[in-house]
Amino acid sequence: MENKMGRIKQAEKNAAQAWLILSHCFNMDGRAASQTITDKIPHLLKLGVEPIVLSAFTGRKDRRVRHYRLLPPTPVGLRFDLRHFLRQRIRSRFLYRLLSGSFSLLMLPFYLLEKAFIRQESQWSWFMSAYFAGVFLIRKNRPLLIYSTGGPHSAHFAAYILARRYHLPWIAEIHDPMVAHNRQPVTQRERFAYWLEGRICRYADVVWWFTEEALLRARLRHPELGGRGHSLTPGAEPPPPLSLSYHRGKELIISHFGSLAKTRNLTIFLAALRKVMDRDPVRREVFRLHVYGGKLDAVSAGAVREFPYRETVREHGRIERDPETGESGREQILKLMRLSDCLLLLHGNDDYCEEYIPSKMYEYFFADRPILALVWRNAQMERILREMGHRAVRSDDIDAIAEALEGLYSQWTGNALPGSGKSSPFTAEAAVKTLYGWACQAIDRRGSAGRDDRLPS
Repeated sequence: MENKMGRIKQAEKNAAQAWLILSHCFNMDGRAASQTITDKIPHLLKLGVEPIVLSAFTGRKDRRVRHYRLLPPTPVGLRFDLRHFLRQRIRSRFLYRLLSGSFSLLMLPFYLLEKAFIRQESQWSWFMSAYFAGVFLIRKNRPLLIYSTGGPHSAHFAAYILARRYHLPWIAEIHDPMVAHNRQPVTQRERFAYWLEGRICRYADVVWWFTEEALLRARLRHPELGGRGHSLTPGAEPPPPLSLSYHRGKELIISHFGSLAKTRNLTIFLAALRKVMDRDPVRREVFRLHVYGGKLDAVSAGAVREFPYRETVREHGRIERDPETGESGREQILKLMRLSDCLLLLHGNDDYCEEYIPSKMYEYFFADRPILALVWRNAQMERILREMGHRAVRSDDIDAIAEALEGLYSQWTGNALPGSGKSSPFTAEAAVKTLYGWACQAIDRRGSAGRDDRLPS
């Protein structure tokens, strides 16, 4: 009887601390938008929060929390989720193409119709699934607040509607800039993003961005944000202790992890690397660039084809879960980081970079290897890297990149290419403690007025 009463009290306590978390990307191996929220879960649990998570179907079921995976209701979203789901689970390229192609063919008329009239993110319609599931879960569990994170805007849109309907405190975590600064929105997608950013800044109890510049510019666009806006580095979850340790080998291995794109590519780095290698033929047998992640973007692929020392570049593709060892892609990558001579961090070269710091940087810090970062107009990112003992150079300055590579080579030949030796303060736990304080303040401000009378008692 006592055990039963204890379980009831614990259940009541958990219900009193429930947060409804809306995150399209959740528990997806190797996805930055997923890791940012997934890494927070164990620390929220330690603080007594019971997360109730709504996510897309693409992530693995998280057994630590109540996790509901939802499919979007429209063809574009279904196609996006299904292709990702199949890619994770089917190793045969032929079978993957057969299944995904068959599904795409069946939905083609409806897919084209949606594309013709609705020009939004592929995941736009997921907000419908999240909204209706959220209505059910709010009525059943009476959470203290709604927390939206992304990534895809659909999570924020669903949270906005739910928070307005039920008068619940709402925290919005903005990853990348939603709109371009000092540029009028033109496309349907840009106009919606600008409108949604305005709703977030007006109605969310707490909004936080990952950089100081992103917060500053959001305040300029939406002065009504006021003191509810914050800047906080999300950090990353420290890896478990690894028995591996770095040892200098016969090759100077520079490793890049993460996706590449038209505005974040290998072109300038390869041009600088060529300058360094041309100075001494011996270096052609020493420098090696290992690229981990998805396929090379078109610009990087072209730069690699034109690179005269083709054997220098090794493409590894995306690292998935190993079925033999059970290691996740992320666990394998952490080991590869630890064994590299240097970690290459590409920032990009467009205006968004002024408000953006790659989340990979925080993971790199835990590898305790030298980082060479190519940074585009981001003083905060440069400051953090240099304070942590790493190299930060302008991403459009070939001579500066070549000089940094010369410095790495000089240290490497002297058998002294150590990590910074500094312990990173940028952890998920530190971010969660700050976030929890904001959440408590938002809940206290709402008080009893924050509960909707329409909720069942």
